[in-house]
Amino acid sequence: MQIRGEKDDDVSYGFHSPLCSVVWCGKILRQSADRLCFGVHFLPILTAEKGLDTAAIEALSQSALRQRTFIRDLPGSDGLHWGDGVIMANADQIWLDGEISPGPDYRLYLIPKYVETGAEFLQIKAVSTQIGPIKAFENFALDIPADVEVSNFPAVLIWCEAFGQFITAARLQ
Repeated sequence: MQIRGEKDDDVSYGFHSPLCSVVWCGKILRQSADRLCFGVHFLPILTAEKGLDTAAIEALSQSALRQRTFIRDLPGSDGLHWGDGVIMANADQIWLDGEISPGPDYRLYLIPKYVETGAEFLQIKAVSTQIGPIKAFENFALDIPADVEVSNFPAVLIWCEAFGQFITAARLQ
């Protein structure tokens, strides 16, 4: 991946993984002579909140109106982008009893139809409802806005906004 900087001669190359971002920076310096400067920088991109404990998950589970299981092997998921566990919802909250692959800028969406790939999601993203950012990679919970009716959506999806990456999806029943 190539990213242009503020000036035409500022160029960065890099990739992300669940553990870190690796960035190769090449910048031509125009001082006394043109030189090329390369460096490898490991930038921590993940800071996760602690997820719900077992007691909180059990208490919420008693109020679940809809649920379904995230599975790891969806066509749009891969070894670095996946979800595993039961996603549940009531009128006020949606929560996961399980885990998702670590990554930056994950968002949970309620979607108007079930999809299994990023390309399929991009076709319906504009009519999907973002519930909010995911800040824990295990046993997370998000509040559902008061104007959102979960029963109007047949599915849920987790998307990485920063990299436009499909993570996982599940039908809600």
